Amino acid sequence: MKPVIVFDLGKTLVDFDYSIAANRIAPRCKPVADPVKFFSVHAALLTSYELGLLSTTQFFDQIKAASGFSGTQAEFSEFFADIFTPIQPMIDLHAEFRKRKVATFILSNTNDLAVEHIRKKFPFFNNFDGYVLSYEQGFMKPASKLYEIVEQASGRKSEEICFIDDRPENVQTGAARGWNIVLHEDSAKTREALQKFGLLDQS
Repeated sequence: MKPVIVFDLGKTLVDFDYSIAANRIAPRCKPVADPVKFFSVHAALLTSYELGLLSTTQFFDQIKAASGFSGTQAEFSEFFADIFTPIQPMIDLHAEFRKRKVATFILSNTNDLAVEHIRKKFPFFNNFDGYVLSYEQGFMKPASKLYEIVEQASGRKSEEICFIDDRPENVQTGAARGWNIVLHEDSAKTREALQKFGLLDQS
């Protein structure tokens, strides 16, 4: 067996908090926006952006038109993207697999600004064998097409894939394709599940 470990990104390798961005963007809107509701109000635009239906400039232009944001695109991009913190035990777990020369992929619903920021700020992100990202593929998890793309890109059979994600609907699609799945709740439980699969030594 030549396994590939497929990691979700947000809430698995890095935590994120959209309220950080909302609290910086909302006061710059005319009229001043409610930061609690900012991203729910603009959820359709965010989904379009994460599906690759909007470029970064188009996303900014439409957010600006809808919200009255008074800043520049560069300011908005910084506010929007700087919402991530590393989940160090999971980053260390990924490093263990790399040290053992086990292939690793990222499968994520995300966007260009987030990936650009993470790539620059968190060096671990550059150490994967492949990336299947919603905005590049035009599909979002749990759409089965994204999982098919992972299989094709990794060259692995379903039983050789182990997928770690924090959302039940996302791991369910993997399970339906015959993948080994880990519903990520915390780092210790994820490590224990990988040990049971025989992918990590017992500590």
